[in-house]
Amino acid sequence: MTLRRGVELGLEAAMALFLVAMVAGQLLGQPVLLGYVTTGSMQPTLDPGDGFVAVPAAVAGPIEEGDVVTFRAEELHGGGLTTHRVVDETERGYVTRGDNNPFTDQDGDEPPVTDAQIVAVAWQPGGAVLSIPGVGLLVTGTQDAIAGVQQRLAVLTGSRSLLGTQGIAYLLVALSLGAYVADVALSDDRKRQRTRSRETGTDVRLVVAVFAAAVVLAATAAMVAPAGSTEFGIVSAESDAPGSRVIETGTSESVPYLLQNGGFVPVVTYFEPVTDGVDVRPRETRIPGRSTVNATLVLTAPPETGYYRQYLVEHRYLLILPQPAIRALYGVHPWLPIAAIDGVLGGSFYLLGTTLAGTGRVRTRSREAPSRFDRFLSRLR
Repeated sequence: MTLRRGVELGLEAAMALFLVAMVAGQLLGQPVLLGYVTTGSMQPTLDPGDGFVAVPAAVAGPIEEGDVVTFRAEELHGGGLTTHRVVDETERGYVTRGDNNPFTDQDGDEPPVTDAQIVAVAWQPGGAVLSIPGVGLLVTGTQDAIAGVQQRLAVLTGSRSLLGTQGIAYLLVALSLGAYVADVALSDDRKRQRTRSRETGTDVRLVVAVFAAAVVLAATAAMVAPAGSTEFGIVSAESDAPGSRVIETGTSESVPYLLQNGGFVPVVTYFEPVTDGVDVRPRETRIPGRSTVNATLVLTAPPETGYYRQYLVEHRYLLILPQPAIRALYGVHPWLPIAAIDGVLGGSFYLLGTTLAGTGRVRTRSREAPSRFDRFLSRLR
């Protein structure tokens, strides 16, 4: 392989990774590798539309004053994702402010930000956020295009399952499988790939790797998007009241908690209380495909009266691996089952793809060569 060809492959792989990261961010509802801002609240650090390298909160380490974080706001921007700087820390949580704002978010209606609300931390090499211009426009354009395709397909098929995050996951799986079939049908045989032009065209392994990444992305979305942190606001009062939000001090109330699985693959879910006073029983539950399972939510009021926010984190995994194996990996770290499941799916798809399609290059045919349609029919015989 020549140096020039190596550089070309590196750029192709970087572009594929960039596009996968953008789509993943839309699927998962949080930045994946890349985040961006849409307003001028972080100027001059980040202008509207600028992107930044987003480190997932689970691996970013402890949050410190001066960090720029992306969190799920309760009041700001209607409760959407917000990227602001941590300027102080209190017993109730972090105080945040946009670099261009004269007041903190907590001077308004936004309560202090908790660790459970933070989804990513901006990478600051040398103490300054690395700004990537234009990422926001590219991401929003991609999001609008995907939403338009989803709406058209939903109208044509009459199915609302193609809308939203689940619909995007279905589309990615369908596109990756369709592209894989086309790649198998249109690629060279191994013998014909070993010609004088072997240095031209796109490496089949790169193409199959991109398709494998799409499958992994869809699987990750199916596990991460329905999971995450859930907030329960309760009032600890001197006497009980109807409903589950006003509870007598020092007592507990139990209410039904429905666990749904809209996909076709069974999943197992785990619950981890972030704050005291909230729990789900049982904490480990298997949910068959296209099914709903009943669990029990237990809320406990603190001994002092007042309003309290309690958080519960759900972790969800596709039952691609045996449930005991997932349980063992989850006991080490909640991200390990996702990494193992993605590795099994992506690795299996890549090995199958390179076995069937070979390891040569996808090249343009001459007019004397058999047509692609003829080659496709020959493989079906």
